[in-house]
Amino acid sequence: MPSIFTRIINGEIPSYKVAETDHYFAFLDISPVNAGHTLVIPKKEVDYVFDLDDAAYTGLFIFAKQVAAAIRAAVPCLRVGLAVMGLEVPHVHIHLIPLLGPHDLDFSRPKLQFSGDEMQAIAARIAAEFSAQTCPS
Repeated sequence: MPSIFTRIINGEIPSYKVAETDHYFAFLDISPVNAGHTLVIPKKEVDYVFDLDDAAYTGLFIFAKQVAAAIRAAVPCLRVGLAVMGLEVPHVHIHLIPLLGPHDLDFSRPKLQFSGDEMQAIAARIAAEFSAQTCPS
């Protein structure tokens, strides 16, 4: 059975997409710890990050670096933090979280809630920054 992330990639479940390539996909977390909290995933369904082959592993982190730059440009923050836990969904995913302080990486805090319009606006800002950096004029 495909993971929820594979179903998102396939368009079976809606998402707030911020970036996509042939091999990777990034979308807003629907239970964010901070505005702009983004999940970065490989399109190939693999459960554990260290089970990715070397090319997929490095490609995922290069893609995540590009998405992080777009987040930093689109969302007010000091830095973008990174977390890889992989316990919630059996599909490799990187959390990219805009940081205003160390508490922003505390996943035990209550999750934030944004309206669909707010989520779409955040996703659009990040997507525009991603497009601007990956497709220069």
